[in-house]
Amino acid sequence: MTDANTLVLDEDTALELLAYLVTAARTQVDEAAEYGPLRLLTAARRLGAAIAPRASAGTAAFAAGPLDAVPELAVPREGREQYVARLDDLCRALAAHLTAHFGDRAAQ
Repeated sequence: MTDANTLVLDEDTALELLAYLVTAARTQVDEAAEYGPLRLLTAARRLGAAIAPRASAGTAAFAAGPLDAVPELAVPREGREQYVARLDDLCRALAAHLTAHFGDRAAQ
């Protein structure tokens, strides 16, 4: 397990993600509503890829597993129920990881 103070992003990577989020927010104003989840998942995947090399094994596994398994260009135009179910599965996987990750810290 990594130290709680381990830095997992350098400034350049953080600024790249910040720029993506800010410009995605602006772009979203003019895009169809279904692109909102796409933009958020793209940012989450970018963050996961950026932190995985310096993160704990569990976080790296989440980024390479459940997070990476969500298609980057998944837009819920058709099959909305399956898309929502997939996002629900991703949320459950993240919750399980967070419980294990922070539960380990609480035990220390």
